[in-house]
Amino acid sequence: MSPAAPAPAPPENRTQPTETSPNRKKQRVRLVLLAALCTAGWAASLLVGHYAECGPELHRIGLAVHILALVLSFGTILVVDWLGLLWLLGKVQMHESGKLEAAAKPLIWGGLALLLVSGALIDPDLTNPVTVIKLACVLVLMLNGLSIAPAMHQLLALPAHTRFGELGRRLRLRLMVALSISQACWWTAVLIGLINSTLRRWAAD
Repeated sequence: MSPAAPAPAPPENRTQPTETSPNRKKQRVRLVLLAALCTAGWAASLLVGHYAECGPELHRIGLAVHILALVLSFGTILVVDWLGLLWLLGKVQMHESGKLEAAAKPLIWGGLALLLVSGALIDPDLTNPVTVIKLACVLVLMLNGLSIAPAMHQLLALPAHTRFGELGRRLRLRLMVALSISQACWWTAVLIGLINSTLRRWAAD
């Protein structure tokens, strides 16, 4: 059972870190450029997968790499989100979750990059609406991961003992929305991928 939460502070006293205008502008420009890069990589993966003929050997290699990349990125996300949930329940300090998230970034983004590369080799069926939903989920995942970066910077600027209920309403909402989008898109993409893979094996048999 989680410890009793402290009495809520008045709205004007809630913890809400601020940033200077130049820093915000630089951060926004950086996020826009990264979002454009992720979108371009995603689109390139779709185009290559749709028009290129990779053959059965490359398809098998791509599928193996795709599964490994999924385990790498999705498994890391689950651990990070679990520690974030423990912080929300008051079981760990905030900076423990933030430090893990920072350390896990290369694994998460490396796994997503491998998903895009390997996805181009497994002949995605863009005429299948379910597959299109899965591909859209991957793009949303990347953009969602970028959009939550400013909120994580704000969190790490706060004292380590800060609780979720002590955050400003806007910051709490951003965190909850980002977490919900992340989990919904990941599970949707994973389940669709498993279903498509199973149906392909049955069709081959």
